[in-house]
Amino acid sequence: MPLATARVTTARSARYLKQLVSHMGHKATTALAPDGRGTITISDGTCTLTPAPDGLELTAAAADAESLARVLDVITRHLVRFATQEELVVEWTAPIDAGELELVAPVVGEYLLGHHTPADDILGELAVATREATADAARMQVSPDEGTLLTMLTRLTGARFAVEVGVFTGYSTLCIARGLADGGRLLACDVSEEWTAIGRPYWERAGVADRIDLRIAPALETLRALDAEPVIDLAFIDADKESYPAYYEEIVRRLRPGGLVVLDNVFLGGRVLDPAYQEERHVVMRRLNDLIAADERVDSVMLPVRDGVTIARRR
Repeated sequence: MPLATARVTTARSARYLKQLVSHMGHKATTALAPDGRGTITISDGTCTLTPAPDGLELTAAAADAESLARVLDVITRHLVRFATQEELVVEWTAPIDAGELELVAPVVGEYLLGHHTPADDILGELAVATREATADAARMQVSPDEGTLLTMLTRLTGARFAVEVGVFTGYSTLCIARGLADGGRLLACDVSEEWTAIGRPYWERAGVADRIDLRIAPALETLRALDAEPVIDLAFIDADKESYPAYYEEIVRRLRPGGLVVLDNVFLGGRVLDPAYQEERHVVMRRLNDLIAADERVDSVMLPVRDGVTIARRR
């Protein structure tokens, strides 16, 4: 449970934040963002600080409870030391396990589902067929609102050539194919004949089957066989998480200027926020999220849509 948060009431939040970052700069790795947010990384963990008009928001993370306790102690002691004109109260929450975070509250989720262009009967029936055929694995299917987002992004880019890595039963495939410009083509990559077969009849019913080029093969082989020129207008990555960096690199180098790559599940159920989770997929996704944010080839934004969605636009 290596996360904790605190809210410190003060009208001097920006001042204290700058003092803390400046003072600790010689004994820790510190950064001050243009928007005033600060980050302090010590050997045991990291604390981010966000100023507000009436307070300072703190979020601390470490690999284990003992390390977290040390981070909280260091930040609290230094922060209180700077408050010579007032008494600051720093009350941290009990340690939190990010794997238990409710990323989208049910009431919010239901409201979102009721306020987007609704899925039609074909998509609805495909969702039902997926639940019936795949049981617990059905959670891998994108939500209806995310499907609407994919169709919208495809249309906004005027995409004529799109790539999807991870088809599952083809719900997202259908959403992307519907958004393609006239004569557009979607290269859909997956390794399962069984699950992709579930979607094929629905692609036919929707009249987009002729736009979908389904390749049953390892996606990296398919991507690397593509022309090296920047020909991709839009790509969607939703497959094995350990291979996300490789998929991202093969796609970004082939994205045309203004093209988009969309990555699903960048939160991994909240576990990427929590350094206690050290399985390969967690470590890989954290590194990739950092890489994309610093990648000078793209402009990117991470959205709290379902399990986290990153949209990166090729410059």
